[in-house]
Amino acid sequence: MLDVLRREIEALAPDAAPLEPDSEAREELLALAASHVRGFLEELEDGPANRSWDEVFASPLEPDIAEQPRDPEDVLSYLDRSVVRPGITTASPRFMGYIPGGGLFHSAIGDFLAAASNKYSGFASAAPGAARLENATVAWLARAIGFPESAAGTLTSGGSLANLTAIVTAREARDPDGGGAVYLSRTAHHCIDKALRIAGRARAPRRLIPTDDRHRMRADALAEALERDAAQGVRPWLILASAGTVDTGAVDPLAEIAALAARHGAWFHVDGAYGGLFMLCPEGRAILGGIEQADTAALDPHKTLFLPYGTGAVLARDGQKLFDAFSASADYIQPLGESAVGPSPADLSPELTRHFRALRLWLPLQLAGVAAFRAAQSEKILLARYFHARLAALPGWEVGPAPDLSVVAFRCRPAAGDVDDFNDRLLRHVQQEGRVFLSGTRLDGAPWLRCAILSFRTHLAHIDETIDQLVRAAAALQSE
Repeated sequence: MLDVLRREIEALAPDAAPLEPDSEAREELLALAASHVRGFLEELEDGPANRSWDEVFASPLEPDIAEQPRDPEDVLSYLDRSVVRPGITTASPRFMGYIPGGGLFHSAIGDFLAAASNKYSGFASAAPGAARLENATVAWLARAIGFPESAAGTLTSGGSLANLTAIVTAREARDPDGGGAVYLSRTAHHCIDKALRIAGRARAPRRLIPTDDRHRMRADALAEALERDAAQGVRPWLILASAGTVDTGAVDPLAEIAALAARHGAWFHVDGAYGGLFMLCPEGRAILGGIEQADTAALDPHKTLFLPYGTGAVLARDGQKLFDAFSASADYIQPLGESAVGPSPADLSPELTRHFRALRLWLPLQLAGVAAFRAAQSEKILLARYFHARLAALPGWEVGPAPDLSVVAFRCRPAAGDVDDFNDRLLRHVQQEGRVFLSGTRLDGAPWLRCAILSFRTHLAHIDETIDQLVRAAAALQSE
């Protein structure tokens, strides 16, 4: 019986051999991949920011998933044609829709190293160096926003999971039995609503706090809502503020909100997924004062630190609260011994198994230095101010509030016709033309365009080109 089983096992080894290419095959594949990456990066400066979706199906692989190995050049060429080129090029310097990131090359190397070594960073005993590196990186993020040494945090897949993790932490710390009220403005990101549902607090008393003419939560209206609830016996649980809203990049008055939260015993959470890490640069610190007083903060290094998508973070001012909410164990993962590298990241997160995310942040910080990130952030804020000022000086254009950070809302005022319809058509025209990519939103029910400046590749020439494109597009539409 054993001999038969051995022969069956040995017969399978050659069929599985493609999973382990030899040294020569690895070198060839690395060189081929490097060539394709080089070609992609060299096309970014002059290539379009948006291309037709039709290219996805222009030359498909048949079948989509093959039983036998394909030629590597054929596979990578297919990726170039049907995956990399079609749609939005988020790595483009002219991608200013939504909230850009850029995708640092250093991070791609970090991901390659992390995936090749496949270190399991969630458990300190399994990979003490990886766990230490993640803890050190998170501690740096905490210091960047002014949190104390007692803080702790974890890297997540993005802002949505970071906000959910913070809300669950707040639930366990201040509202385990439910009944506490939630306070937020209409500009809060829609992932907050989703997180409240997942956390079992969809039916919590909810107070929608009005915003001012700059789309920021009004601290006086929040104070009135808190006092009204206190008088009626409703317990304040969670105040959610934004450090950079999606629509306009507005920053709520964080210091005033923090004082109100402390006065009423409410948990203060800051959604800083977009803007929180602007605390690195002086222009950002001037706007974000008060974030350091939050109980929890959500951050997205894949936005303000320009990393590839899939890099978020949640920080708790009192790290023990995060541990209390998520620490768990099982017989099969008992620690192998005491460790000085800090907590296992899995004890601070809903995730157990996940990618070694810290390396994609740690490596760029080592190879580029923090000063480069600080300078790039300052540049983006100043570029937004420049865009706002230059467009405001042009006849026929209306700009929103002066940007707190790096998002500018604007629209065209045509000489004739319906303003709203014209701006809807203008946005479609610019997006379909594809040279630059902007996005839109609605402010007080009316359509506006958004220019979100956050790619490390975006510089003054790209902003001038974008404004020129807008002026030409508006003139072409008005002449139809």
